Amino acid sequence: MKKITILACLFFALAANAQNKRPDNWFNLDATKDNVNGVSTEKTYEELLKGKKSTTIIVGVLDSGVDYKHEDLKDIMWTNPGEIAGNGIDDDKNGYIDDIHGWNFMGNKDGTNVAKDNLELTRVYKDLKAKYDGKSIADCKTKADKKEFKFWQIVKADYDKEFAQSEAQANQYKFINDAVSGVVEKIKKEKGVEKVTLEDLKAFDAKDQKDKQGKAIALAQGSKGMEVEELLEQLAEALKSMDGSRLDVNADTRAIVGDNYNDINEKYYGNGDCKGPGAFHGTHVAGIIAASRKNGIGMDGVADNVRIMSVRCVPDGDERDKDVANAIRYAVDNGAVILNMSFGKKYSPGKKAVDDAVKYAESKGVLLIHAAGNASDDIDEVIHYPCKKLQNGKTPSNFMDVGIKLETR
Repeated sequence: MKKITILACLFFALAANAQNKRPDNWFNLDATKDNVNGVSTEKTYEELLKGKKSTTIIVGVLDSGVDYKHEDLKDIMWTNPGEIAGNGIDDDKNGYIDDIHGWNFMGNKDGTNVAKDNLELTRVYKDLKAKYDGKSIADCKTKADKKEFKFWQIVKADYDKEFAQSEAQANQYKFINDAVSGVVEKIKKEKGVEKVTLEDLKAFDAKDQKDKQGKAIALAQGSKGMEVEELLEQLAEALKSMDGSRLDVNADTRAIVGDNYNDINEKYYGNGDCKGPGAFHGTHVAGIIAASRKNGIGMDGVADNVRIMSVRCVPDGDERDKDVANAIRYAVDNGAVILNMSFGKKYSPGKKAVDDAVKYAESKGVLLIHAAGNASDDIDEVIHYPCKKLQNGKTPSNFMDVGIKLETR
């Protein structure tokens, strides 16, 4: 990973605020007709699909959860026709009680849910560390052990690198937060004000280097329309997410679920809370797919005749293969014909279970749309799991990786 300066680190995190103002519905517009790099949704409906009938289909959103009560999503959520809400009975006999709008594989039957989890890297590192830490390849007696030891060396180097980068990033954000906070407090004290304005920032005479940097950062974001209080809120939120939990080898968040995690074939666990405690990402994804069109609320989704099924399997951290495999099977068995999977990770110890679920979806004619990731990697060279190449070397016909090239204007 390239080193990034403090300012670059901040601007990357707050990139949405640095974009030029576009029409609210820009992603549905057409490059030629509207001079915006959208996907031409409106043009398609107006010209290519006008007068044609559509069939309602179910789209499974395998993600962090979906806010099924959201004003722009409530009318397009899938509702299980065979289930009676809140009666505590598996009415449709599918093995899942009160799965009204989907299912949550990261919670227990009492309604307690996993919010944060560590990285798969951390879990693999922990397992191999217990076996090989302090040993050399000379201590390995079999070819299998020697092969695993070499893998342990790769994992350890990856973990150490990730830990160092995570620590450095947290320190950068802490410096930024302290610098901006320091400037704000000094201005409030000097001027006797409760709220610091852009003009107050411009007039502030920063003397030491830290104040100068804090002022520069606040002014840069202020010029893009972000008030200093909002900046501090976003910095606080970013710091909160950098608590080290993703690399914590002692974290045991899975205990919340109460399943036998080592039984990869176990299916019937979790609860019906398909929103969960952190549904921002899944709700965002569901909105892009199918937020109610032409209702005058928020944005318009791309599809106008779908129902969203929420299957919660992605925490703040890395998803677990057992949950992903079960999420695919649940969505397929309950009528979804397209599955959206906007997640990925570097390691997959349970890849066979996921592969089997992908093949099961293929046998049922279900299309899997998987995000290519945010790291700008060539995923033909750098594998992100789940991936379309199966362990047997074959490629399923129903798995599609999708990426996008971002351009600044």
